[in-house]
Amino acid sequence: MRDDMVASTLTLARTGASVSLESAARAAGVTKAGLMYHFSTKQALMTAVIDHLMNQYEHELTQRLTSDNSTAPTTTARLVAYLNWVCDGHFDHGDLVMFTDPRLREPLSARWNERMGEWVHIPETLPAKERARFHAVRLIADGIWLNSASNGISLTDEDRDAVQALAHQLLQENS
Repeated sequence: MRDDMVASTLTLARTGASVSLESAARAAGVTKAGLMYHFSTKQALMTAVIDHLMNQYEHELTQRLTSDNSTAPTTTARLVAYLNWVCDGHFDHGDLVMFTDPRLREPLSARWNERMGEWVHIPETLPAKERARFHAVRLIADGIWLNSASNGISLTDEDRDAVQALAHQLLQENS
């Protein structure tokens, strides 16, 4: 029941509609009180939606890792997985759920960053030039993701592939 409420709320967010406890309850086919039994505040509900999204993202990203499971993935492996996932993915307004309510933007963005940060973290112990290249790749991928999720000016497949190849070249310079 709880998972269905979260999924219904994400589906509602994907339409671009305003999300409230009342609209989320309607979308889930329950009363507002029934929804609030599981999520006492909108922040609790939206945090659950972010976690739901991130669980899906992490599953997809993990499938793209090229390293074996016996060791933690390298920064390069994580960024390759992230870049390729973004370039191959299809995103929409629901992927921007942390921005749906200006009053909740800070705590929801913090949760988003906490979960996504594990994938795009660049250790401060790396040499400055290597960190800069890694950051450039992450920002390229972030830009593609945000552009896609916000229905921005799309890239042609050829242009996206060229940008992806350029980002891979930056990653290879680190190897």
